[in-house]
Amino acid sequence: MENILKIVELLKKYKNILFITGAGISAESGLPTYRGIGGLYESEDTEDGISVEMALAGEMLEENPAITWKYLSQIERNCRNATFNRAHAIIAEMERTFDRVWVMTQNVDGFHTAAGSENVIEIHGNLHHLKCMKCYWRTSVKDFSELTIPPLCPKCNSFARPDVVLFGEMLPYDKMQMFSGQLQKGFDMYFWIGTTGMFPYIQSPLADAKYSGSTTVEINPDDTRLSNEVDIKISSGATEALGRIWEEYKKGIE
Repeated sequence: MENILKIVELLKKYKNILFITGAGISAESGLPTYRGIGGLYESEDTEDGISVEMALAGEMLEENPAITWKYLSQIERNCRNATFNRAHAIIAEMERTFDRVWVMTQNVDGFHTAAGSENVIEIHGNLHHLKCMKCYWRTSVKDFSELTIPPLCPKCNSFARPDVVLFGEMLPYDKMQMFSGQLQKGFDMYFWIGTTGMFPYIQSPLADAKYSGSTTVEINPDDTRLSNEVDIKISSGATEALGRIWEEYKKGIE
């Protein structure tokens, strides 16, 4: 509770906030992970005798779209009835409350925008946005039930793909530029929520924050490579932590 109140007091004088979110924030909506507890693919290999990472690789999509789409469809089907949770909603409320709030998410579920956030950088894309692998055709779908798997482009009859970053693919240049631009403007407080912080683009904002003297917060029930580096660590789930922070913050301004 001491850390919660410390964050609340800081929020009362801050105007610019960045949220960096990973799988942990959406896991509380009931989304399954690839592996581990509650994972779709807890065994080493899939039924096709390859790892799920290989099945969901950009190279596999090029060579055998049916394989990649088979496992993309399984993941989408298992996530179909889930929606954003209170943590996503609170971040959207914060965007409407503070001067400048941005979200950079590793998740492809679209929950931040569904919850009402507008300043969202979906660095890995969105599973429900499709594009042709050959021409410029694009569309969005509510779910994959309306698709023939693997889907074909209605313009050129080539295979379509979800507009997401698959294993082995580069992050999109335009989104990385957008993220870099926001980091250059700086933030008063940086939150890492539900991410293990494995990748350099997740870790690098920590150096920016330390250089500028900004406050850094991690919300994650587990310890990560960020845990010993941030100013404040809250070892709980996103909905519980953000719920308590927001409740205490609103008490203080009423």
